Amino acid sequence: MPTKPTIARIWRGRTRPDVADTYEAYIRAEGIPPLQKVALGVQLFREEREEETWFTTISYWPTIEAMTAFTKGAPTKVHHLDRDAELLIELPERIEIHRILVNDQNLR
Repeated sequence: MPTKPTIARIWRGRTRPDVADTYEAYIRAEGIPPLQKVALGVQLFREEREEETWFTTISYWPTIEAMTAFTKGAPTKVHHLDRDAELLIELPERIEIHRILVNDQNLR
């Protein structure tokens, strides 16, 4: 199996600013650990906007097949966490799947 990522799976969700800290703690505890067990890498981003806070999770996969096994055959289906309906402004309806064309992590 390849050890370099060829696929990025991207999820985005948004909260009200008053629950953003709660959601961040929740997604760190409940959403990120399952990905860390099977993906090649995971990133969680937070963007503060005037009236909402956006969260983006990117997981990296060696192949579509590996990602599909994790998602139980539905790679583009959103798998909501138990408290997403309570904490997010709306439930995201889609996942983005991108092929990685350049992966230069040689940061200076």
